[in-house]
Amino acid sequence: MLGKYKLLEELGAGGFAVVYRARDTIEGRDVALKVPNARVDAETRDQLLREVRVAVRLDHPNILPIRNADIIEEHLVIAYPLGEESLYRRLTRRLSNERAVAIAEQVLEALAYAHSRRVIHCDINPSNVILVDSEHAMLADFGLARIAAKTQIIGSGSGTVGYIAPEQAMGHPSFRSDVFSLGLLFFRIFAGALPRWPYRWPPPGLARMRRKLTPDAIHWLRRAIEVDDRRRYKNAMHMLRNYERLGDPLR
Repeated sequence: MLGKYKLLEELGAGGFAVVYRARDTIEGRDVALKVPNARVDAETRDQLLREVRVAVRLDHPNILPIRNADIIEEHLVIAYPLGEESLYRRLTRRLSNERAVAIAEQVLEALAYAHSRRVIHCDINPSNVILVDSEHAMLADFGLARIAAKTQIIGSGSGTVGYIAPEQAMGHPSFRSDVFSLGLLFFRIFAGALPRWPYRWPPPGLARMRRKLTPDAIHWLRRAIEVDDRRRYKNAMHMLRNYERLGDPLR
């Protein structure tokens, strides 16, 4: 037990936290419960409260809402609705091109909405995309990467290896950093693998992607993952506007 939550099974773990399937013994339903590894100090607790208050103001059909946040036995505890599975797990099985596009578009729209409210995500990766069902994707964990940074060496960046932007790894996240991470997420969905640093073109997986996406869609994606952040879209709203000009991205 952790407060009113009965921990049932571990769903996943990262460098910052463990996520459990847990039963809310008061409300009588299961939730996804994120329990950070680090003990809470006053600064981290205050930052958590700020981030949670930002996250709960994000009202979008493709953003996973926070159901409850609390400090229990010196642990930061955040409860979310329980989804079907993460995109990370879904990508281990075949995904039709049409469904892949639908998921990618929902994540892009969620991030554009967040950026329009001046919120940077800081940790776009497949584990933070939750599929409520086979058709409905929701982006999770807004702003929590900044809390994770407090548990690391001062000056270090936080994020997920393979998806973090170069400037974010140096401790300078921005809207363009989210664009970069989202571009890599799209690349992973359609190419089946991530490009390798320093992302020289053509990257591995490009031939597979060319069989799925139009040349214009690939050009659009290439701009998102430019190493020089000045050459990327300035934010996800800019990225979305350019995407909408493409028409159907599928061949």
